[in-house]
Amino acid sequence: MKKSIYTIKSVLVLGLMLSSLNVSAGNEDRSGSAGASYLMVNPWARSSALGDAGIASSKGLEATFTNIAGLASTEKTQIKFNYTNWMGSAGVTFNSAGIAQRISESSVIAVSIQSMGFGEIPITTVANPEGNIGTFSPSSTVFNIGYAKQFSSTISGGINFKILSESLSNLSATGVAIDAGVRYVTGEKDHIKFGITLRNVGPTMSYKGDGLAQQASYLNGTITASLEERSASFEMPSLLAIGGSYDFIFSEKSKLNLALGFTANSFQNDQYRLGLDYCMTGEKVAFNLRGGFVYEKNLFNEENRTNALVGPSAGFSLDALVGKNKSALGVEYGARFAGIFGIIHTIGATIQLK
Repeated sequence: MKKSIYTIKSVLVLGLMLSSLNVSAGNEDRSGSAGASYLMVNPWARSSALGDAGIASSKGLEATFTNIAGLASTEKTQIKFNYTNWMGSAGVTFNSAGIAQRISESSVIAVSIQSMGFGEIPITTVANPEGNIGTFSPSSTVFNIGYAKQFSSTISGGINFKILSESLSNLSATGVAIDAGVRYVTGEKDHIKFGITLRNVGPTMSYKGDGLAQQASYLNGTITASLEERSASFEMPSLLAIGGSYDFIFSEKSKLNLALGFTANSFQNDQYRLGLDYCMTGEKVAFNLRGGFVYEKNLFNEENRTNALVGPSAGFSLDALVGKNKSALGVEYGARFAGIFGIIHTIGATIQLK
């Protein structure tokens, strides 16, 4: 009894420490003013199908986005590859890959990378406004190094370091950010979970490069100099997320996970999340069917909505269980709905060694 009280108090203290950091939540006047908005995009199919509601329930590499503390639940080795056609018909590709590895009885590390490409864009200048002088390909890349530890049978925590890189034809920006989170698990069958995480906290970023320089002539017209303009800095899209989940266990081979979450955003409306994950497990196959919904202010008002995503999400995964230890070879799919942009599809594969 004393141990349970102690662990609950530990979770509350850590949660208060995280929430006491400078996060100005739900400020709609600042919507769209942050940079590095790709940090808000979930690259993984399984957790995105839940509407990112798995703040307390996600595990393995999926947890490196929703709550890094869930990484501690990785059994041995997990490898993932996912592809997303971000914003549906907009022509933006989003590739992600990663590996999670247990390094001790209580510790797990993970390395992953996400890369967003925006296709070929024609180069235009003042002298060549019509283009026809080549193309350039903007890109945004995030490199993650995560660590999670199981402190006890009920409490786990983790931290994720991010290195960001953005580039245009003649401009680039780099930055760093961190995520931190804790998770508490209770119940006879570990079917009740709570989680809290603070994400995308880091210093401001700014662009540098030849694209900020221009040629200028002095009044006498005999001397030409290069003048470099200053780039305004931009902040990270930091957020605080709190969530809980409950497993309805129907039998040893069938269960339903209900996940709820709340996200306090610094640069957009606060969001309320709901996710359902139904799992059927057989001798050789495991099948999951998922659905989610994300609500925020003005979601149903097209004129005032500040998010391209319109709420619902869905998906499934199919895992082949092989070997004595029931290692899994799986495929996964997730769909998010983005209004006029169409449907965002995420497909991928997962290798889980036990």
